[in-house]
Amino acid sequence: MDRQLIILASEVAHEVSMGVTLLFGGLLVAMIACLALEEKIHAKKSIIVGSFAIVSLLLGAMLLPLPYGPYYTIGGHEINMPVYIPGVDWGVIAIIVGSSLFVDVTSKSGLFGWIAIKLTKLSGGDPVKLLWYYGLMTVVFSAVLNNVTAMIIVGSLTGVSLKKLGRENLLLGFLLTMGLLTNIGGLLTLISSVPNIIVGTAANISFVAFFIKASPFVVVATIGTILMGKKLFAIKPLAGEEEIEEAKLLVSGFDENDGIESRGFFYFGAFMLLAFIAVIATTSILPYIKDLGMGFVALTFAGIMLLRYKNEVQNFYRTLDWDLMAFFCSLFIVINIMEHALVLDLIGAGLKHLINLGDTTGAGAILITSAVASSVTDNIPLAAMLAKILAGIPGVSDDPNSPFWWAVIFGANLGGNLTPIGSASTLVAVTIIHRNKIKLSFAGFVKMAFPFAIAQIVLALVYVVFVLKMF
Repeated sequence: MDRQLIILASEVAHEVSMGVTLLFGGLLVAMIACLALEEKIHAKKSIIVGSFAIVSLLLGAMLLPLPYGPYYTIGGHEINMPVYIPGVDWGVIAIIVGSSLFVDVTSKSGLFGWIAIKLTKLSGGDPVKLLWYYGLMTVVFSAVLNNVTAMIIVGSLTGVSLKKLGRENLLLGFLLTMGLLTNIGGLLTLISSVPNIIVGTAANISFVAFFIKASPFVVVATIGTILMGKKLFAIKPLAGEEEIEEAKLLVSGFDENDGIESRGFFYFGAFMLLAFIAVIATTSILPYIKDLGMGFVALTFAGIMLLRYKNEVQNFYRTLDWDLMAFFCSLFIVINIMEHALVLDLIGAGLKHLINLGDTTGAGAILITSAVASSVTDNIPLAAMLAKILAGIPGVSDDPNSPFWWAVIFGANLGGNLTPIGSASTLVAVTIIHRNKIKLSFAGFVKMAFPFAIAQIVLALVYVVFVLKMF
């Protein structure tokens, strides 16, 4: 990690007046309001957030001590780049680009169609059984891969299965449920999400201890989310012997080998998928690879798969969702400016006062507040800031079992289910929904996801405040 460290050419005194902080806080609120009204504005999310990124940068240049270049590495080499470039989390962008390309090329082998049809046959054509299969797969993939990759893979498989069954009307419910489950699966292990790593490391929580404490919640929350998805999206089981027999007859006619043009490429795709999962899951412990990150792994596997179509790679580049990329880059820039404007520090200062309320009330208040904050800002800097605050509090810093640590972990992860911009995976889920020509606005997502998010946060509240004490 030290080799990747970038030091500013000159340390800038980070002094920002409260008026300026409130101004930028108001700008953040205005951006969220515009996203909620995107249908009335008639503008894509990337244009809305991109416009706020431009305004934020201009105001930042006038009112904030932004860290302009040149930048220097540890070796003293000078790097010149625009101030907004370091603000973008290029690791996330690389994961999205690499995973999207990898999945797109691998799908040409017929592998994903094969898996989808196998699962469809296993379900007997019953939508409820299929929901359970894909839901459990989403949680497992989110735990061992990362939320974005899990959503891209499962989203592709879900579309194939439901279209084969002629159940496209259920696609919105399936994809939204899968998107919400990615953030639950992201709670399962210490390495499942960046906030887990940040807070878990600061609290000295071991991998095994993290899994033991988080897994009961993940199991209950997964079951509850799938049951709610079944109920709220009217995903009903097959009724009566006649409908069951018709479904069995339908799926018996499916041939999982239909989409396989080359058996050799199919097996190569299967091998590469397993290798991709294995390498992504162990990136944090692999020598050299851990320094390059998951984005490097995703791009590398995408590059290997693209060799199969080396003369027509432009076709795969065209299928990338550039609107999504532009949105993410713009959002990271806005959040970065908010950090320099001390908007996140203002949130953190408020949370610090909540700690004084005690283990029960304080931890509960922090969980709720961090969940709300994570729904509209990047949960990574928020988790880092709160971890730093907790590490300086006697009685909390040296106790990995303190409910305050777990309040931040659960709040930072589950807050992503409140809005489509709360996490990368929910935004990817919305993008897949739009790709299937299903309309879903910012406000529409919030309306549909709100019951799930509230149930998950309330469950987490009870779990962190009362149940974790038993471990």
